Amino acid sequence: MSVRALLLAGVTLLGLAIGGTVAFSPLNGPSLAQVTAPATATVPQSNEQIRLSFAPVVKAASPAVVNVYATRIELQAASPFANDPFFSRFFGDGRFQRRPRESRSLGSGVIVDAGGVILTNRHVIEGATDVRIALSDGREFAVDIVIEDAQTDLAVLRVREPGGAQFPAMQFADSDALEVGDLVLAIGNPFGVGQTVTSGIVSALARTGVESSDYEFFIQTDAAINPGNSGGALVDLDGNLVGINTAIYSQTGGSVGIGFAIPANMARLVAEAGISGGEIVRPWFGAKMQAVNSDIAASLGMTAPHGALITEVAPGGPAARAGFQSGDVVLSVDGVQVDDPSAFNFRLATKPIGQTTQLERWRGGTRETVGFTVEAAPIPGEDMMAVITGNSRFAGTSVRQIDAALAESKGLPYDARGVIVTAVEPGSPAAEMGLQVDDIILSLNDIAMDSAQTFSQTASRRVRTWQIILQRDGQVTRSIVSG
Repeated sequence: MSVRALLLAGVTLLGLAIGGTVAFSPLNGPSLAQVTAPATATVPQSNEQIRLSFAPVVKAASPAVVNVYATRIELQAASPFANDPFFSRFFGDGRFQRRPRESRSLGSGVIVDAGGVILTNRHVIEGATDVRIALSDGREFAVDIVIEDAQTDLAVLRVREPGGAQFPAMQFADSDALEVGDLVLAIGNPFGVGQTVTSGIVSALARTGVESSDYEFFIQTDAAINPGNSGGALVDLDGNLVGINTAIYSQTGGSVGIGFAIPANMARLVAEAGISGGEIVRPWFGAKMQAVNSDIAASLGMTAPHGALITEVAPGGPAARAGFQSGDVVLSVDGVQVDDPSAFNFRLATKPIGQTTQLERWRGGTRETVGFTVEAAPIPGEDMMAVITGNSRFAGTSVRQIDAALAESKGLPYDARGVIVTAVEPGSPAAEMGLQVDDIILSLNDIAMDSAQTFSQTASRRVRTWQIILQRDGQVTRSIVSG
């Protein structure tokens, strides 16, 4: 058995891989579980209370937790010497044919709608050609992948043929109401042994630096979480969903008491988009930020280092129109303190488009509150995109003109110029030339690529040679290829 683990600075994502043999807006769906208010937290007062059982919570919550089986077809070399440079040199790579091989990964999921909508982690089903779920009562169903969201590492699945079945759905809790020390249960299928329940407490909130997702704001728990728990439920003592188990800190692949879950308030937004059949529309602030350290806090006259310091504002963006400037520090969102840019991004991402939210900022030694209308990033028009077809060296290339929102998402300056490659058709002239997704084409034959239309007109020409200047991974290169 091989564990599908991605180690990022000791952090393991919790999908379990098995080889061929063994191996944003409020909810409005009528059947989606609604947010429930938490009960008042108390500590045990007697021996009788200490001996109380979690069994009623488990009985209520566990039917909504499912096993997720994802099947992939991968190409594998038929010979064990295929990757050996010695044998490849004498026999050629063509002698070692690659054959399709079936692999499976195992994870967990949570039913969040009685019609058969399931939340899980994206890394559990990424690249899958077939996905099935198994309920705790033994029923199995094929499911379709509705949403794969790399920015949150969440995916939404929907039962393909429910046959009129009603599924046990888990209600969402308000994850913002969690406090460090609250008791929680983790429910999932670790190592494929079957549905398992572990208990612990909330060890910390708003953890960042856990995995490479855009919205890092994790619940940390010491409830035992292991590979195979990915996509499973973290529940409170009311049996409501407070998080989706996602990763563990481990150097061995097993639990050491440091597990992480995506908060329910973020997961709920992705679930809603899946239920409605729409896309996830996220807010765009339009400013770059950095954390406030002690030196920065002292220079700004702040008593403590917290908040998100604005370092650059997108011209004409939402932040600029709301009056924000470089040097401002965002301290809170609707009265909830933010300690760093990750916390700010999470808080803003959970606000519905069009809502006016209150942002507290520090400017010139004083605190002030500003009303900010939440906006989505601008949608590029057809004139900002181009696809090259026909008899062209660039045939098979799709590009998009760089605007401020795209520049921010790619870590580029707001005034970045050029067109960015969004897709390259396999086997096309563009692929043979070596173009890759996220390449930024700056110039063709000394013509600046300042728009998608300029690229389309230029790349469609027939010339003997192309002089290409492009940027890849931050490096600008110049190359000459035949037309």
